[in-house]
Amino acid sequence: MRENTKVIEKLAFAILGLATLIIIAPVGIILFIVLWHGLPGLSFEFIFSMPREGMRAGGIFPAIVGTLVLTVGTAAFSIPVGILAAIYLNEYAGRNWLTRLFEISIINLAGIPSIVYGLFGLGLFVTFFGFGASILAGSLTLSIMTLPVIITATREALSAVPMAFREVSFSLGASRWQTVSRVVLPNAIPGILTGTILGLSRAAGETAPILFTVAAFYLPRLPQSPFDQAMALPYHIYVLSTQVPNVSLRTQYSTVLVLVLMVFILNIAAAYIRAKFRRRKTW
Repeated sequence: MRENTKVIEKLAFAILGLATLIIIAPVGIILFIVLWHGLPGLSFEFIFSMPREGMRAGGIFPAIVGTLVLTVGTAAFSIPVGILAAIYLNEYAGRNWLTRLFEISIINLAGIPSIVYGLFGLGLFVTFFGFGASILAGSLTLSIMTLPVIITATREALSAVPMAFREVSFSLGASRWQTVSRVVLPNAIPGILTGTILGLSRAAGETAPILFTVAAFYLPRLPQSPFDQAMALPYHIYVLSTQVPNVSLRTQYSTVLVLVLMVFILNIAAAYIRAKFRRRKTW
């Protein structure tokens, strides 16, 4: 009987390892191809100079700056709203049909295709509010797309904090907000960071929402205000691949590599901060 259990256990681990390999192998192959074709094209001039000749020459500096500005704008709008909404739903709202309806709606919003958010942003922010195609409209659209991920991840992180922490805080005379802000939130920060970075990483790589709300085809200058259009790396890659003739394959892959590196650095920074907070945990 014990031998059969060991065989089943080894078979289960082998299947899990094979499934992991099936997932990792395509990603590894894609990264290898991007590095192989993209690294030779990376240079100081390519990263920090303006595009020229209809994007057939020069660099991608405006697209890098535009992507960073949109990511920061998305974070500024989505993180406070998402965390506060999650705190209310998890710590304050009662368990009733209305709360469950909100939870189901948030989960469904996370699965909506990004192009739908782009059309929504076009109708609401660009046309109705009159922001036009601008950084403000693009950031707000990406924020709405990111909110479900941040809310869901934050709620999971808050729920993972043991209820005993809250009970001890209440027994010492702390109010609910004091308990949430000084006990629950500090212990939930690693999980909150994970969801936040996942949402922002998705926003940084999206093309459809910015296509309708902010992205410029060719703009060899930096944006001056929130109401300006901006170039962005995801849309820039799309344009180079489909709209601009006679662009070298090296330029296309180098642009993709820059976007991958930006997202990678963002995730590495989040992993470091998350690990730092986890080391402070005593439970």
